[in-house]
Amino acid sequence: MLTCVIRYQIDPTKKVQFEEYAQNWGQAIPRCGADLTGYYAPHEGSSTLAYGIYNVKSLADYEAYRARLADDPLGRKNYEFAQKEKFLLREDRTFLKLVSTPHGPDASR
Repeated sequence: MLTCVIRYQIDPTKKVQFEEYAQNWGQAIPRCGADLTGYYAPHEGSSTLAYGIYNVKSLADYEAYRARLADDPLGRKNYEFAQKEKFLLREDRTFLKLVSTPHGPDASR
């Protein structure tokens, strides 16, 4: 399992647009095959950093998921919305794998 963490730099005057964008992905991402953890908008501290986090089984599954997302009507609409509204200033993706399991004091028993 891989976790994709998308780090966004957003225009702080367009937080409402980012929140709409995130809500749309909340519908499209699971429908297209990724396990969405969530989208996170600035609340306290930085007013420009936001995150999207989801899981895929492998990089091959990620590529198939991205193709489905590009064909999804809401996915296409959301890409166009971001281009039109220009609230995303930067977007970086990192793929991570969980290496700390099992968790907790009794997990190894």
